Amino acid sequence: MKLTNALKLLGEQAADGRFVFTRRDLERMMRVDRPSNRAATLKRLVQSDWLRPAARGVYVYPAGQRNDGYDLERIARAIRRGDYSYVSLESALSEWGAISQVPMGYLTLMTTGRKGVFRTLWGTIEFTHTARPLEAVLAATVSSPDRPLRLATPEAAWRDLKRVGRNCDMVDRQALEEIIDEGCAV
Repeated sequence: MKLTNALKLLGEQAADGRFVFTRRDLERMMRVDRPSNRAATLKRLVQSDWLRPAARGVYVYPAGQRNDGYDLERIARAIRRGDYSYVSLESALSEWGAISQVPMGYLTLMTTGRKGVFRTLWGTIEFTHTARPLEAVLAATVSSPDRPLRLATPEAAWRDLKRVGRNCDMVDRQALEEIIDEGCAV
C-alpha cells in the first residue's frame, strides 16, 4: 500500500478518535494488500515516524493524539485487549485525593489478564492480576464517558492496594475515610 493511502486511512481513524492500534487493527485496515506488503507498509510508517511503537504489537499515530491525559489508558487497553483492566492502586487513590503524590507518567492497573510492566514513550503501565469475577470488578468501579478505562472506587483501590501488598503508608487514611463517607462521583 502506498504511504499516502495508509496515511489517509490513519487520518480517517484519527477523525473518529482512534490513534492507538494493535498490529491486527492495522492489518485489517490494510487488508487489500498481501501480507508481505502490509508488513512493508507498517515498517515504512514506523521508519518515517508516522507510527510509533508503544509496546510489542501496539502502535500510536501521534498526529491523531487527543492529549486529554488518557493516552496511557488507551495504550493499556490495546496491550490487554480481550482482558478487563481498570485504574486502581496508587493511580486511583491519587485521583480520589487519598495520596498527595501524583504518579506522573506511571499508571497502575488491575487486570484479569497477565501481570506485567510496560515502559512506553508516554509513560509506564503496570498491570497487576486480579482473580475477581467480572461482576465484582464492575461493582467496585465507576465509569466516565470521556475515559477509556473504568476507575476503582476509593474502597476498591484501597482493598486492592492492601491485597497486593503495596506500601500503604503513603495513603492519608483520614482523607480516604472522608472521601468514602462523601460517596464517590466521577
